[in-house]
Amino acid sequence: MSYADIVFKQNCEDILNHGYSDELLDVRPVWEDGAKAHTVKKFCIVNRYNLQEEFPVITLRKTNLSAAVDELLWIWQKKSNNIKDLSSHIWDSWADENGSIGKAYGYQLGVKHKYKEGEFDQVDRVLFDLKNNPQSRRIMTNIYNHNDLHEMGLYPCAYSMTFNVSGDTLNAILNQRSQDMLTANNWNVCQYAVLVHMMAQVSGLKAGELVHVIADAHIYDRHIPLVEEILSKTPYDAPMFVMDKSVDDFYKFTVDSFRFEDYKFHTLGKKIPVAI
Repeated sequence: MSYADIVFKQNCEDILNHGYSDELLDVRPVWEDGAKAHTVKKFCIVNRYNLQEEFPVITLRKTNLSAAVDELLWIWQKKSNNIKDLSSHIWDSWADENGSIGKAYGYQLGVKHKYKEGEFDQVDRVLFDLKNNPQSRRIMTNIYNHNDLHEMGLYPCAYSMTFNVSGDTLNAILNQRSQDMLTANNWNVCQYAVLVHMMAQVSGLKAGELVHVIADAHIYDRHIPLVEEILSKTPYDAPMFVMDKSVDDFYKFTVDSFRFEDYKFHTLGKKIPVAI
C-alpha cells in the first residue's frame, strides 16, 4: 500500500478515537444550510514523507493531481490572488465580486522585499538562495502577514515553508495552522511534495524529505461517516510520479509537467459537504 495511505489512516483513526470534540462550543464554520460545523481534532500532528522512496499520494480516494498542481502554480508561480486565474472553483466562496481573495496566499508571495543582494519576492528569494547559498538556514517563506489579515478573504492555512539543503538533497517543512483532513490533507501533501520536486530540479538538487506539521488536524462532524467509509477500504500501491525533467526554470512548469502512472484509487460515491 501507499505509505501516504498508512499515514492518513493513522491520523484519522487517532482523531476519531482520541480527538477533542468542539460540539458544545460556538464555532465559526458553518454548513451550507447554516448549521454550525463542529469538528473532532488532534493538536499538532507531524508527518514525514521521504520523496525519494515514493510520491505521497493516497489511494483510499482519488487526489486530483492536475487540479492540486493548478492551485499550487496559481499561488507560487502566478502569485495570483484572483480566482479568474484558477481553473477550479475551490476558492469561489472566499472571493469578492471581482474574483479577488484579498491580500492572501499568492499576493503575499509576490510582494517584493529589500535584501542586501537586491529586491526579491519570497519565491524568487528561495530560488536565489538554493542556487547561490544552499547552506543557508534562512531559506523560508511566510504568508501569514498580520498587517494584512484584515484584507484577506481567508487567513492562510498552509502558511510557511522552510527549505533546507543537506549535500545535494533538498528537504522542506510545511507548517499548517489548520487542516480539514477529508478534503484537504492529501491535497496539500501532494501540492507541497510537487513544490519540493520543482524547487529541487531547477536548483540542481534532489528532492528529499517533506515534513508536514499540522497544528489543528480535524474531521468535521458531517464528514465522519465518509472518513469511516474510506478507512474501510484496502489501499493500493503508490503510483509512479513523473515530472518533465527538461524544465530548468521554475516559471516554465505547467500542469502538464506532472502526471501519475498506474494510479489506482477507490471512489467515493457521495458528495462531500462543504464547511465555510
